[in-house]
Amino acid sequence: MQAVDALSNKLSSYLEQQEVQDILDAYQFATGCHEGQLRQSGEPYISHPLAVANILADMHLDAESLMAAMLHDVIEDTGVSKEDLAGHFGSTVAELVDGVSKLTEIEFASRAEQQAENFQKMTLAMARDIRVMLVKLADRLHNMRTLKVLSAAKRRRIARETLDIYAPIAQRLGINDIRVEFEDLGFAAMYPMRHQRLRAALKSARGNRKHIVEEIKDSIEIRLGKELISAEVTGREKHLWSIYQKMKTKRKSFRDIMDVFAFRIVVETVDDCYRTLGVIHNLFKPVPGEFKDYVAIPKVNGYQSLHTVLIGMHGVPIEVQIRTRDMDAMANFGIAAHWLYKSREEGNPRTSRWVQGLLEIQQKAGNSLEFIEHVKADLFPDEVYVFTPGGQIISLPSGATPVDFAYAVHTNVGNTCVASKINGQLTSLSEPLQSGCKVAIINAKDAQPNPSWLNFVVTAKARSAIRHFLKHQQHEESVDLGKRLLDRALETFGSNYKNIRKSWIKRLLVETGAANFEEVLEQIGLGNRLAYGVANLMAPPSMRKTYVPEEFESPIMIDTSDGLIISYARCCHPIPGDPILGHLSPGRGLVVHRESCKNLNEIRTNVEKCMALNWSPRVKGDFSVEFKVELTSERGIIAALAARISESEATIQQISIKERDAHSSVVDLVIDVKGRIHLANVMRKIRNLKQVQRVYRTKN
Repeated sequence: MQAVDALSNKLSSYLEQQEVQDILDAYQFATGCHEGQLRQSGEPYISHPLAVANILADMHLDAESLMAAMLHDVIEDTGVSKEDLAGHFGSTVAELVDGVSKLTEIEFASRAEQQAENFQKMTLAMARDIRVMLVKLADRLHNMRTLKVLSAAKRRRIARETLDIYAPIAQRLGINDIRVEFEDLGFAAMYPMRHQRLRAALKSARGNRKHIVEEIKDSIEIRLGKELISAEVTGREKHLWSIYQKMKTKRKSFRDIMDVFAFRIVVETVDDCYRTLGVIHNLFKPVPGEFKDYVAIPKVNGYQSLHTVLIGMHGVPIEVQIRTRDMDAMANFGIAAHWLYKSREEGNPRTSRWVQGLLEIQQKAGNSLEFIEHVKADLFPDEVYVFTPGGQIISLPSGATPVDFAYAVHTNVGNTCVASKINGQLTSLSEPLQSGCKVAIINAKDAQPNPSWLNFVVTAKARSAIRHFLKHQQHEESVDLGKRLLDRALETFGSNYKNIRKSWIKRLLVETGAANFEEVLEQIGLGNRLAYGVANLMAPPSMRKTYVPEEFESPIMIDTSDGLIISYARCCHPIPGDPILGHLSPGRGLVVHRESCKNLNEIRTNVEKCMALNWSPRVKGDFSVEFKVELTSERGIIAALAARISESEATIQQISIKERDAHSSVVDLVIDVKGRIHLANVMRKIRNLKQVQRVYRTKN
């Protein structure tokens, strides 16, 4: 009862008496439900919900959150239903408890798929009501504080989960106090020996540092007092996980990291923040390039503070954070501070945007494992701040490119971007962005994402949107090709695609076990099923054939340049106008070769794998072609060659030069053309150069 009375007194300091009574009623209800249940430590189970409620009370959370904390294990561990809870405590509390109950343990050691699906549940719960996540974090924090009773293997597993997912989420939500405790408790459980040694080294170093910390603190307080600035100055000690991570990533010794002294100055107003900055820059020499203004441009999670690094007395580096009391509460309690300082409805727009972003990624991810792969990289990156042409600030992870920026503005802007301007200059789409630059995206109506973008984008939103588009595009292209291949195969059975009977499709689905007809068409287009074999399965048993015909009457028409399903062989570079054959390659779809290509010799007689193709009269796009130029070596000849190609409206993709002797060279070129007529025009212009001896297309 002593613990309940202490909680009651804590709650009375900021909640109405009726709200406190509602929370105590929830405690009594939970006590009855958990009667006879014990924790692994041997304590009554109710001690856990009580401890979780205490953690949330320290964060000054609202009454509904505290009631949910008391009841968070009732649905999962007792016979009480969500409806029962709604009847006793209202629908909001019941929804919160149900949300927390659905966030079952995330197991990282095994069952990766289940672990990822559970993380998706967490995202949905956060989107509905962020308080679900706050209760879950408090629940995990108490479990971390009481890890000692578990086996070493289980301790390590839970610690890994905490460090990988819960600590970054606490940081993303701006709850610094919980994040720090998660990291130190996780560190102690994951690496007990390293934690012990580092803690001993920190304790030893503390004694030597104490007088320097006091000296610096006193000098700051005296100078601020002279300027009549009311401030609270504290010397901050880096926590163990932070020290360990810096030693590992920066490859520095413990002494190098402990030589930096950290201070926090909490003032009354934003104006005082900037005045204080001026005062301490006069007191100690600032280090160039180490000032960051998160007051004017807050971090994604709402964190605000001025950061600066100075060289103090005795030449020691000093890290200083300057913030107001409200900012300090936001830094320590993050989104939870909104229940203390603002109305709950107002919420934190930055956090809401992040959660909405997670939902968008979830909708586009192919599966839960892909989703968690995106999100783990996005939980709390270092950030750059860039401006839209209209002056809006957009924060992106360090290393982000114009493509990441485009997708941050809107998915359609990303999908149709073709170029970018940074500070008015045309730049590559893969150029990393720097803080403060102004970015403009150039779009084209018919443009679409390039698969190569996946090699350089860094944001989860861009990566998942590109993959989503490409999968959708590949599906559409493979279904379309599957239809054309099946249509050709059905001719042998006296039918065609338009006249397929429903009974034929039903028979096919029974034979193949496919979910639907579209799935079969996609498999044909991808080259994973043979069209003639599918047509044979569809046909009634009396019409089925035991042989493959020697040839099919109608060739497949080709009307596009490189796609995801129809691609052009690099060995022979076919272009419109060339006689062509197609090779069905499993997983890749249709690969187009020139009819004379030697690589088709082994399968040329297999009509199912090697098929006749025709160019459509409507074919359009750019096609790569390879040819050689034999010429007399002269200064400037390569520039003249490139100029002739450019004049012909062709684009050079590759160029290489081989010297035959002191006077002549052979130039290998790969250029993009529209077709054979366009190539002939290019070659004619090149032949007109007096240094050129011979121009010819390469063969395979």
